[in-house]
Amino acid sequence: MGGCHVTGWGGARERSQPALTSLKCSLLDHLLLHSGPQLCSPTVALTPKSLKRPKMQMPRDSFPTDWSPPPVEFLNKPKKAPPAKKGPLEDLEKDPPDPNQKVELASLEELFWNMASPSQQAGTPEISSGSSQCYINNLDYLLQEKRMLVEKFSVSLQVISPVHPGETVFLPRRHPLPCFLDSSRLKPHSPLEELFLRSSLPEQLSFLHNGLLSNLYLHAADCPQPLLQWLFQLLTWPPETSSRAFGLLWDLSIDGLFRQPDEDMHFWCPSLQEVKEVFSILGAYNPALYPQGPFQHSTRVLESEASLDSQDPPQEVALNIKLNYIYKFLILCLLVRPASYTDASILDLMELLCRAGLDVGLCLLPKTDLQQLLLLLLERIQEWPGKLQPLCCTLSWVSDHHHNLLALVQFFLDVTPRGRQLRSQLSLVIIARMLGQQESLPFSAEKTQLALLSQLLSLMRPSSLRQCLGIETLPSSLGQHSKASAELDYKVCYLCHSLLTLAGVVVSSQDITPNQWGELQLLCMQLDRHISTHIRESPQAMHRTKLKDLATQTYIRWQDLLAHCQPQGQYFSPWKDI
Repeated sequence: MGGCHVTGWGGARERSQPALTSLKCSLLDHLLLHSGPQLCSPTVALTPKSLKRPKMQMPRDSFPTDWSPPPVEFLNKPKKAPPAKKGPLEDLEKDPPDPNQKVELASLEELFWNMASPSQQAGTPEISSGSSQCYINNLDYLLQEKRMLVEKFSVSLQVISPVHPGETVFLPRRHPLPCFLDSSRLKPHSPLEELFLRSSLPEQLSFLHNGLLSNLYLHAADCPQPLLQWLFQLLTWPPETSSRAFGLLWDLSIDGLFRQPDEDMHFWCPSLQEVKEVFSILGAYNPALYPQGPFQHSTRVLESEASLDSQDPPQEVALNIKLNYIYKFLILCLLVRPASYTDASILDLMELLCRAGLDVGLCLLPKTDLQQLLLLLLERIQEWPGKLQPLCCTLSWVSDHHHNLLALVQFFLDVTPRGRQLRSQLSLVIIARMLGQQESLPFSAEKTQLALLSQLLSLMRPSSLRQCLGIETLPSSLGQHSKASAELDYKVCYLCHSLLTLAGVVVSSQDITPNQWGELQLLCMQLDRHISTHIRESPQAMHRTKLKDLATQTYIRWQDLLAHCQPQGQYFSPWKDI
């Protein structure tokens, strides 16, 4: 059986040998047919050496347009293929090329067009040029494609700035206004003093710069008040003059304290009107404080403003230096004479100082002296807390921009109980004003500030703010509508960011007790429900991401306060029933 099986297998192999040889020959002819113009002769013996691919010389510029891999017939079932397009190589197979005959080569454009897939040919704009068709990407199409990419992947440059925009409070001045010394009631005690009193303004300033005024009045028994008023007005001059005027004014005031008995001490403090005039000389103009217009001076002043001194510091820095001199002297006055101003004068003075601190040129400069002066004025109010609500209502109208009002709250430090009370109440009043609830919200002692904030927090939802800010109709055109919608979205997030920061000031200024644990827990729930869940972040709107970060940080801080002020009854005590 084994021999028969071997013989049968060998016979079958011998019978299949001619068929295999014929298949190899046909496959080789097909390969050589598609490899070049030279054809395989049927009389060539199939030897291992002859199976190698013959060397052929191909034209460099010609390439078959319908080339495809050779089909493997024994792996695929026979199919009825449609008649293929005759290529240049099939013509060469029928008619062998003449070596002396020139072959017409296809152009490069036709080759690329024939090699492209049908989908590429259908999706590519065709521009006919003569008898050939090719892909041409013109400049208009490139610009249109670039605009589409820019609109798709563009990122908005509108971000919520950490610095408030400020208000235009002080008008720019090239040169200071002249300050004349009123010497009509002064009697000289020496020839040098008589010379000083009769001199012109430039000559009197030379007395100040040369130190002669210190020799005249520093150790005198009585310093004339008009001289102190004149030095106080000179604080508005450039730093070279204002620094010397401040030094002499400070020395004369301190020297008078030690030379006078305590029971009969006389210390000069500028009145509210004199402070207003000094601010007016600096360029401040407030229609509410000056209904008849800014402080008027002679026309000779404008003629003296001829040129700028290149050695002077920038105008914003010079203005800050002058204001700091004024603040320092007012601090000295309040420390020496605590009752020098009434409550009404203190409220007006605080409003004036807060307006000055919001000047656009002072946004990036420190305000240490201003903060100390405001804190000292706050402590000098006699009727407290009766004046708290009127003061908050007055300060809430200092500016119409929510970020400026937030900066105004930060002018007051939270280092004293009155400072914390003012920060909390003022923040609550500003939130109510921005939401249009200042008149309807009851600011009474019956409800705590956390309960009032809970009523306002639900109105700080971005969708509600969008309805309040988007009362005006949006443009009808598509391009202007999308731009206006993006601008409105930025304004909504900007306003919500300021309101949420003020809400954090209200909570942080409170001394949270276990009795207020439920109110703070309600605030956390409302924050997550009305604000955090309504913010949809987007790579094209980074202001949403910043608002989302603030909401998350505020929620974490409030949760931390909840953990520290939780009522003891809420804790689990295993020894409770023992």
